[in-house]
Amino acid sequence: MKNFELLKRICAAPGVSGFERRIRNLVLNEVRDLVDELSIDNMGNVIAVKRGRSRKRVMVAAHMDEIGFIVNHIDEKGFVRFLPLGGFDPKTLTAQRVVVHGREDVIGVMGSKPIHIMKTEERNKVVPISDYFIDVGLPKEKVDELIGVGDPISRERDLVRIGDAVTGKSLDNRVSVFILLETLRALQEVEIPFDLYATFTVQEEVGLRGAMGSVGHIDPDFGFGLDVTIAYDVPGSSGRENVTCLGYGAAIKVLDGSVISDYRMVNYLKNIAAADGIKTQLELLPAGGTDTAAIQRYGKQGSIAGAISIPLRNMHQVTEMANVEDIEACIDLLTAALQKLDTYDWDFTANHDQPGSHADRPSGDFDWM
Repeated sequence: MKNFELLKRICAAPGVSGFERRIRNLVLNEVRDLVDELSIDNMGNVIAVKRGRSRKRVMVAAHMDEIGFIVNHIDEKGFVRFLPLGGFDPKTLTAQRVVVHGREDVIGVMGSKPIHIMKTEERNKVVPISDYFIDVGLPKEKVDELIGVGDPISRERDLVRIGDAVTGKSLDNRVSVFILLETLRALQEVEIPFDLYATFTVQEEVGLRGAMGSVGHIDPDFGFGLDVTIAYDVPGSSGRENVTCLGYGAAIKVLDGSVISDYRMVNYLKNIAAADGIKTQLELLPAGGTDTAAIQRYGKQGSIAGAISIPLRNMHQVTEMANVEDIEACIDLLTAALQKLDTYDWDFTANHDQPGSHADRPSGDFDWM
């Protein structure tokens, strides 16, 4: 995989929703030599502009923030209580390491009631997030010196290669930050038809807040969301539940719980993939949403919006997994799509019906035997 070390650094940089300073600084350092203009808006979104032949505007959004927690109480023994920032699957938290970003970065361990002293009915339930605490291994007075209410908390887990995949924390959505940076790198010496606003957004995990703000002043004609999606292609799943599958290529979003992609954009991406031999699949996600919804709705006249999604296993858990070839397919698809936007007939009256040119996810149940 090209630039694995960059992806590793991007995933490692802390930046829970509302506290994106460190990941933002990393993005600024990586992107400044790849674009013509660079700015940070009042919400903290990074907007990197590459000028095109025409002043039409294309926005590509990849959110920088990761799910995490925030300190809301320190008890009399120095144990830290917290609230979630973004959605979490609590069953994966037991005995996991986290980092509390106080006056110093302090390693802690998620704790809950030991199974040995649980009642029978408790053992059969998933421990709710509200029952967890963080043990930083320090006395109360030292905890108070280093940690305070309102401090953010991120997960502690390195990114590693595993088979044909990468696995670690915060691939949602740091893999998209990586893809957007690599796309800008691929376009560095290439003329593009329209002005490109590569936008690294904040606070997506708590309601698309950064994208809503940035779309208002970018006001794009075209928009691409860039985010992960569910890959539930594991034992016990059925074909209709998969959404996407690892190794089947970049996912072209048809819809999710917050957006129906413009059918013209879906067909455009399918055609680009077919012409360039890029492996793709379709994504229909029954719930959840991404910055694509904000891009589509919050400009003055809306935008022709769609999304390229990266299949991800174990989403919103302690460690997530993405396929290397899928990541590279997403870079290839976005790079090609941004170069050819002026070659497609975007008129509503045009016939956009095209034969399927994607590798759809498998149908039916998997045979795991």
